[in-house]
Amino acid sequence: MEKKSEEFYERLQAELERSSSWPALYLYKFIVPTDAAKIGKIEEAFDCMGAVIKTTQSKTAKFTSISIDVQMKNPQEVIEKYIELSAIEGIVSL
Repeated sequence: MEKKSEEFYERLQAELERSSSWPALYLYKFIVPTDAAKIGKIEEAFDCMGAVIKTTQSKTAKFTSISIDVQMKNPQEVIEKYIELSAIEGIVSL
């Protein structure tokens, strides 16, 4: 993992540990190029977790925003999911 990403995840973990008691509901937000396979991979990553997933296409339909509300056990689990999904080409985490 590149250094910039590592620092980001370390800050995120510290912030999550301070701001919530765990387990907690966490809201992931992503933007991906509109591609059924990429959207499917994201949805699949949260399969069987009881996640509430909302997708919205941009006006031009080139991009899709995805919001996912899901119960996570701890900050480390949140970060592991971000790392897992970062392998999807073109994904932007918000």
